Amino acid sequence: MQPMPHEPNPSLHLVPLDEERLDALLRIEQSVYSNPWSRGNFLDAIKHNNWCYLLMHESTLVGYFVAMMGFQEVHLLNITVAKDHQGQGLGLYLLENVKTLSKAVQAQWIWLEVRVSNTRAIEVYQTFGFQRVGERKNYYPLRPGIREDAMIMSLRL
Repeated sequence: MQPMPHEPNPSLHLVPLDEERLDALLRIEQSVYSNPWSRGNFLDAIKHNNWCYLLMHESTLVGYFVAMMGFQEVHLLNITVAKDHQGQGLGLYLLENVKTLSKAVQAQWIWLEVRVSNTRAIEVYQTFGFQRVGERKNYYPLRPGIREDAMIMSLRL
């Protein structure tokens, strides 16, 4: 059984991702990323009992995250805020919930990769307390035949 997230703002709430809401999530995913996750990627995440939560503002989907549990650590695989809701602190809100869930399962670390060119996301992660710990060369597809490095970041809980 997965722990439930902490929700201090009554107009925002997290709900588990299910197939019924997957189309709405995919519309956001495809509008935000040049190489979005596929329907199959999200279905696999659900199937493997990863944390897959949608952030709802009342009845509107405004963001989501997918995280995988490991031994004493959590790997944040995908965290996204819809374009028209960015810049409102929702990324930090999602990260706070990932942190709360991680502590609930006694994880000691949260790990993630981020494109080195995604300076906005890197700034959000650093504001939250993540530290750069390494790099993965040619990790992300950029366009056909071209790949981009990923920054590895971690947060000690």
